[in-house]
Amino acid sequence: MIEGFEFDRDGDIARLTFARPAKKNAVTYEMWSALPGIVDEVEADPAIKVLVLTGAGADFSAGADISEFGDLRSSADGAMAYDKVVDGAVRALSGMRKPSIAMIRGNCIGGGCQISVACDFRFAEPSARFGITPAKLGIVYDFRSTHQLVSLIGPAHARYFLLSGNLIDATRAREIGLLNDIFAPETLEDGVREFANVLCARSQASIRGMNAIIGKIQAGQDSDDAEIAEIRSAAIRGEDYAEGVAAFLERRTPNFRHR
Repeated sequence: MIEGFEFDRDGDIARLTFARPAKKNAVTYEMWSALPGIVDEVEADPAIKVLVLTGAGADFSAGADISEFGDLRSSADGAMAYDKVVDGAVRALSGMRKPSIAMIRGNCIGGGCQISVACDFRFAEPSARFGITPAKLGIVYDFRSTHQLVSLIGPAHARYFLLSGNLIDATRAREIGLLNDIFAPETLEDGVREFANVLCARSQASIRGMNAIIGKIQAGQDSDDAEIAEIRSAAIRGEDYAEGVAAFLERRTPNFRHR
């Protein structure tokens, strides 16, 4: 595993931890570069159904490691190369078919917030703080991440975030749709695990198929296509559909075995 990351598994659930607590879990260039490969491994592993991302210590992530910018972003070409790596990480995470959950404590700012927005779900404790700060650095936020943010919280709130660079607390983040839920510090782990277990118990064919369709909608597609038709047709012909219908008729909990 790349320095700055910790990766572990507990049954069907994998956890990727940003592990630089002394630096508020700032994301290095090497970490950005490694994210697509980690995502590919999670997607390919049949034993994993859900990926949880979190930070070690008191923070999720305070963003990209700005101490590297003098070397890596000192020229326009260097900045463009750096941004391409960040875009690859965001593209990989947001393109996952297996669900991803951001479990957030403390600072979730800049690139850290960007990563959380690329996840499917976000849960936080009350002390979490959120912000995206390109306007403080003379950077124009990239199209993909801007689109994701606008889709999630709407253009007015996205403008507030991006143009002001101001931080908001967890309560406000939930009000505008950035967070799915807030848990007390002592119950955050249990709350996220409970929700992850719900996802693990559902039909994985349904979850991954619907995630694929949602991804197409977010990319601007506004009508059906052959791939969507095949996803839905395969689901109807699959074991999960037969088990789901049988369980409903027999008034029992379905036992989906498909991974």
